[in-house]
Amino acid sequence: MKETAFHPADILIPKKTANMNKWSVVACDQYTSEPEYWESVYAQVGSAPSTLSLILPEIYLEDENVSERIENIHEAMNSYLADDTFDEYKDVMVYVERTQSNGILRQGIIGKIDLEKYDFSKGSSSEVRATEATVIERIPPRIKVRQGAPLELPHIMILIDDPDNTVIEPVAAHTAELEKLYDTELMQGGGSIKGYLVKEELQENINKALCALADPDSFNQKYNLDNSPVLLFAMGDGNHSLATAKEFYEQLKKADPDKDMSEHPARYALAEIVNLHSAALEFEAIHRLVYDVDCDKLIADMNNALELSENDGEQTFVYVCGGCEKKVSVGKTSSNLTVGSLQNFLDSWIKENGGKIDYIHGTDTVKSLAEKHGGIAFILPDMNKSQLFPTVIKDGALPRKTFSMGHAADKRYYIEARKITE
Repeated sequence: MKETAFHPADILIPKKTANMNKWSVVACDQYTSEPEYWESVYAQVGSAPSTLSLILPEIYLEDENVSERIENIHEAMNSYLADDTFDEYKDVMVYVERTQSNGILRQGIIGKIDLEKYDFSKGSSSEVRATEATVIERIPPRIKVRQGAPLELPHIMILIDDPDNTVIEPVAAHTAELEKLYDTELMQGGGSIKGYLVKEELQENINKALCALADPDSFNQKYNLDNSPVLLFAMGDGNHSLATAKEFYEQLKKADPDKDMSEHPARYALAEIVNLHSAALEFEAIHRLVYDVDCDKLIADMNNALELSENDGEQTFVYVCGGCEKKVSVGKTSSNLTVGSLQNFLDSWIKENGGKIDYIHGTDTVKSLAEKHGGIAFILPDMNKSQLFPTVIKDGALPRKTFSMGHAADKRYYIEARKITE
């Protein structure tokens, strides 16, 4: 049978006696400028078994005690494996129904992605591709978490372009006959989630439907291309998480070049695939917060470098500083997208002048954080999600942090885990 990069996996789920509300925690790369969020999560979880003990919230990634935090994570993983916290389901997929904070249902399938079919470099022609530029400097600190870790927990969401709903949505008709693995409210306003064990015959249907989407002739006709390599899986969330898994796997291969790594668990990464055409997916801009800078100098230099004006143009954004809000157009562009032109300037300016940049979901949030930090908020326009696959196919990865699929509370919550050591 033909197959794609997406496969069934050996998936670990906490036993049904676990408090799933305390177990499931939002993706580690969220709320990176809001320590009070994570402090609240720690207070809510207490000493209960939780994925909070198995992840490193990225707000703490540069703390002085980060090595101690990573050591504690590895100890907790080994402890949970030793004390029978999990049930392991062999060679399975999990069908997920996530009711978001806005009440809209998002469906997904959890399995493992073959990292041999993934290349995050710009211009890649692999079946699994990054949708935004991967910042190589962000990978080594994350590899430190993966090194020595017996488990991985995914916040990776990968998109498929399936307008006819052939892959994921048909499973919904069978939930009454599937084993329900969990059903819980999610903490901190994250909505709720249900997970079902996918039967073998349904797994086969999923694989067949994915193979049909990956048919080269159909693919090229769909996007009006001529003999272009198939892009079946495009990164939605967790770009650097998947890149870290890939780089870690490549390091393992280099360290032992004579070893057969074809069946090594680290060759794969646990991920959820989601249909781009889901009504629950709304592409929203990720805004920029810049602080610890001379705001007047940044604004003056930005006006000059980008030749900003108050005229209407193809690339417009709003900046907010000191309570003043101004909409401007970019006269001198360096990218096809507004976010690219702005990001190129900010990267260069901060490298020369210093300062910090953070990537924030939500207009009100970035404005309030700019006021709190005495910085500048850059509010960017949303991207039309229908342009994602054609743009990545033709132009390669987008500028980093171009879009977000919804608010922070609607990101993946950790529930499933998988062993990544032999």
